[in-house]
Amino acid sequence: MKQNLGNQKVVVIGAGLGGLSAAISLASEGFQVQLLDKNDKVGGKLNIMTQAGFTFDLGPSILTMPHVFESLFERAGKRMADYVAIEKVEPHWRNFFEDGTVVDLCEDPDNQRRELDKLGPQVYQEFQRFMAYSQELTKETEAGYFAKGLDGFWELLKFYGPLRSLKFDVFRTMDQGVRRFVSDPKLADILNYFIKYVGSSPYDAPALMNLMPYIQYGYGLWYVKGGMYGLAQAMERLALELGVAIRLNAEAAEIERQNGRATGVRLAEGELLPADIVVSNMEVIPAMQKLLNSTPAELKKMQRFEPSCSGLVLHLGVDRIYPQLAHHNFFYSADSRAHFDAVFHSHRLSDDPTIYLVAPCKTDPAQAPAGCEIIKILPHIPHLDPEKPLTADDYRALRERVLLKLERMGLTDLRQHIVTEEYWTPLDIEARYYSNLGSIYGVVADRNKNLGFKAPQRSSQLPNLYFVGGSVNPGGGMPMVTLSGQLVRDKILADLGLSA
Repeated sequence: MKQNLGNQKVVVIGAGLGGLSAAISLASEGFQVQLLDKNDKVGGKLNIMTQAGFTFDLGPSILTMPHVFESLFERAGKRMADYVAIEKVEPHWRNFFEDGTVVDLCEDPDNQRRELDKLGPQVYQEFQRFMAYSQELTKETEAGYFAKGLDGFWELLKFYGPLRSLKFDVFRTMDQGVRRFVSDPKLADILNYFIKYVGSSPYDAPALMNLMPYIQYGYGLWYVKGGMYGLAQAMERLALELGVAIRLNAEAAEIERQNGRATGVRLAEGELLPADIVVSNMEVIPAMQKLLNSTPAELKKMQRFEPSCSGLVLHLGVDRIYPQLAHHNFFYSADSRAHFDAVFHSHRLSDDPTIYLVAPCKTDPAQAPAGCEIIKILPHIPHLDPEKPLTADDYRALRERVLLKLERMGLTDLRQHIVTEEYWTPLDIEARYYSNLGSIYGVVADRNKNLGFKAPQRSSQLPNLYFVGGSVNPGGGMPMVTLSGQLVRDKILADLGLSA
């Protein structure tokens, strides 16, 4: 096969994990691949910054489903362990509530039971029943949606059939699925917040999203030794070994077309890169706007693929240690539904947000100077809304609100201990990554708008244009965008009449 494909030129736009995965997957089959990125390093939102002796992972902070990454290396005849080392994180995360309750989510069964018993005598049993349900959702999803790269409702229905499709708990939201098994409100909040992986609301997302707890427990929660960016570096090294030509500081300006097919990619500086196949890791709607000059009618067809939420991202270097923190932490809103309604329905900044806080020095002290640590803070906030614009003052007020909440919930004098800070709003995220309206996770999962599906990987406009990343199926998060690169390889091979 590789001999036959050596004259097939592929240009991949965007070197996020989806683009890297696609480039590696196609180069492994013998395609001639060029990988472009407008920024100065690969990784996309998996980014890194050093400042005042602190090393900040600017993007994703949790690695799950390592087998997805391992299969990428194995298909190329390599071992992932020879490129990057990963280690399990325990506890998975620590949960802080306003009434002072602190409970860990643990993988170890004994610790798991001890922690959940803090919430009440029935809670562990409720959790076990929920996890059996989550496991069933996972197995069904892996059998078709993941393995076959099913790319929409009709493909899913054809594969599973009407009766088997009902196993996805199709008539419930994620929250309703949780509450089938869980009566304790704190455990319900914890399980609902697994929706963080896809930047959506558990009150709108389909119940299928309840597969995420089992995926995390079944495959473990991991950290990349030396910092999460090491995963991007490992994939870059593999791509180069496979002959991928990586061009940084090279912004794609237009996808050229002729006779209804993509013929190449024109760079902002004017150079034309001929291509037999184009793969875009730029999100679908921004790519249609910026690279394809799509018509309003074409863009209107994409309305159901609304962007996920964004985030106010604070990377703090602090000159003390907070021993009460785990590696991953959640500080919950007193009213979770009000928080999600503010973000996803009112498009305003929550008065009392749930806060995700990462303290990576708990696992990797070398990321900060001695006696210091990194505090990364991420409350979910609305994506940019031209009809309800938020100001710099609005975002600054939320920053203050978040820091005050953390101080009230135990991080004493946090503001007084900040020695360096990196601060991002949705405007920064949109400018850096061309994400749709500053989205972090691609397309929102909403059972009423899109049944939880993302955009298809095949372009509806050009038959040799494909998409990868969080805006297309199977969705957002590091494993899913990496899987999208492998699935797009399978689609390209199938479209060429070759077996994957």
